[in-house]
Amino acid sequence: MILLLGGGGYVGTAFCEFFACSGIDYLSASRRFLDYTNLDTLTDFLVAAKPYFVINCAGYVGKPNVDECESNKAECLKGNAVLPGIVGEACRRNQIPWGHVSSGCIYTGTREDGSGFGENDEPNFCFRTNNCSFYSGTKALGEECLSSFSDVYTWRLRMPFNKIDSRRNYLSKLMRYDQLLDATNSLSLLTDFVRCSWQCWDKRVPFGIYNITNGGAVTTREIVDMIKASKTCNKDFRFFDSEEHFMKVAAKAPRSNCVLDNRKLHDVGISISDVRDAIRCSLSYWQPESM
Repeated sequence: MILLLGGGGYVGTAFCEFFACSGIDYLSASRRFLDYTNLDTLTDFLVAAKPYFVINCAGYVGKPNVDECESNKAECLKGNAVLPGIVGEACRRNQIPWGHVSSGCIYTGTREDGSGFGENDEPNFCFRTNNCSFYSGTKALGEECLSSFSDVYTWRLRMPFNKIDSRRNYLSKLMRYDQLLDATNSLSLLTDFVRCSWQCWDKRVPFGIYNITNGGAVTTREIVDMIKASKTCNKDFRFFDSEEHFMKVAAKAPRSNCVLDNRKLHDVGISISDVRDAIRCSLSYWQPESM
């Protein structure tokens, strides 16, 4: 049995759907069911339940965006930096391998040569570089906490999207925002992210960090053009004049806009689609939000 922590969230729900469709035995544990923020409680539960693998999807995500984390720093720190260490220690005590959903938001821009950041590149959008949102800073700390654990996969997600309209779906956000910031980013099709994360364990690839993003990078304007071409949304999309304009009128905290390199994933035999193909496919089968 697989134990899934944070199974009620956007990413956790996608894992649940994947396991259910694949016939994989799993248990989704919410904090109401299991206080996995308490080391002794989680350790005892693992002893009793005996899962063969644990997935941590739990964390603190600002709603409607990362600006909210600036006002709830204690909870953000606990959920993104402290919790991974608790889960890791509980799994180590029980000798259970596990996977952790992290984020690529610990980077900004590209490498000096214009290529995407690899798994071994030091974060450049974190507390140590003093240029980040509080959310990104805590996610980077969370990865630092995991450096002392050996039997763990760290799966980096970037701006998830799929074909189902949702306030957590990046494509939906672009359709809902009054104005957009044009930037270049790597993205993750949520279904691809879940499949590739699971394949890391299923194929028994080496433990470590994996950038699970779709191939290539895309600008906000390119995505808007694809949205218009699909006739999913025909609104008049407006853009900020610059990032400075965006920060002045629409944001409290800096945003991570970055490109990640996913070659490590391909090198271990796990394939993932091109980001533009993934976006077009999602828009072709778009499902409006149910009322």
